[in-house]
Amino acid sequence: MDVSSDEEEVHTFVQVMSEKYSPDNFPYGQGIGVVVLPRPPGSPTKADRLFLPSILVLNDRGISKAGDRLNIAAFCSHVVELDLSYNQLNDWGEICTIISIIPHLEFLNLSMNPLSGAELEPSMADVFSRFRRLVLINTHVSWDAVHTLTQHTPELEELFLCLNGYDSVTESQTSCPSLRLLQITDNQLRDWAEVRKFGLLYPSLRTLVLANNSLDSVEDTKETLESLFPKLHSINLNNSGLSKWADIERLNFLPKLEEVKAKGIPLLQSYSTQERHSLLLARLSSVTVLNGGSVSNGEREDAERFFIRYYQDCPEQELPERYHILVSKYGQLAPLAEVDLSPRCTVVDVRWGERVEAVSLHLEQTVGDLKKHLKSVLQLPTNGIRLFYINRDMCSVFGPEELKCGCRALHSYRIRDGDEILVVPKAKSRCSSSDL
Repeated sequence: MDVSSDEEEVHTFVQVMSEKYSPDNFPYGQGIGVVVLPRPPGSPTKADRLFLPSILVLNDRGISKAGDRLNIAAFCSHVVELDLSYNQLNDWGEICTIISIIPHLEFLNLSMNPLSGAELEPSMADVFSRFRRLVLINTHVSWDAVHTLTQHTPELEELFLCLNGYDSVTESQTSCPSLRLLQITDNQLRDWAEVRKFGLLYPSLRTLVLANNSLDSVEDTKETLESLFPKLHSINLNNSGLSKWADIERLNFLPKLEEVKAKGIPLLQSYSTQERHSLLLARLSSVTVLNGGSVSNGEREDAERFFIRYYQDCPEQELPERYHILVSKYGQLAPLAEVDLSPRCTVVDVRWGERVEAVSLHLEQTVGDLKKHLKSVLQLPTNGIRLFYINRDMCSVFGPEELKCGCRALHSYRIRDGDEILVVPKAKSRCSSSDL
């Protein structure tokens, strides 16, 4: 029977593994963690042996089927991590066949496989019982399948569900108390009512990564948040939709919270960089890491003092509660003195022979700058002159001081209004090239 020329070839796990890790394609038989395995009798693999590391990476190979179970068992008994991302696996049965005969597997990456319509029967999910980390990014896996997986992985610690198009979270009657990290970035979660379900599903959660969702608020009372997330240590809210300081302040109700990321949120767009950092840090009383940077005791104190000064001129009814707490800690603070950092100027008399001109000097300039300035203002040469500074009050004691160093700033000479700059021509050398 003729096969259509455009029919795609079926790639199996066994076939791809045998091709990639053959001696011709993977000549690292003596590498750390690499096991040299002879071809078992009756194996369809062409190579007489395979060089298989304990971490298998078979991504983007078009795999859609498991292949021969005996070969998987023969070659993969030592494998602990498996990357099958960017393949064509769309059947949980094929996936379960592969992992059921890899006895020490703890990590599986299925990202970019089309699992949106695949159903996972609870009877098949027991093969995931050893897993500690599971990556299901951009698989569009259903919440029913996720719950089936977590109910059969008593040691699961990390779960990645990014880019799956979720705008809601389906509840489950069974929680996953072992989960420590949930990364669910780049979805469409908007309502806190959906996010709070994670506290019920994963009661031991320590890290919650919600970046690039549309979350528009953080709600619930202090007692509820303490109950929902009793162990949450870190939360990432980058590029969310938070627009009220009250949402930030409610994060203080999380009893173990130490790390917060909140870049790119609408609330902070109108503030300067310093204002964003200081006002955010001052409101988060227990945070020791903010936006990826550790917070020192001195940095916290500076931020809290900045917070007091920022709000101290506001009407009483507009003062945030945190303001009163910090005032009780530091007291009322005087406004910072305004320092004028604009360049200082002075007017001096510049004497060139019998000619005297009043010239305004910027004291931040250098001696070299002054020579150029005099050239343009008084049409004086720059190379054939020497400059002397005459202090009007001390000239009788010290006499003129030559301005020799071209890179020295004028302010270091303590020049004041009414002082004098004397311009004299350089003496010509007694010996010139014409004399030789």
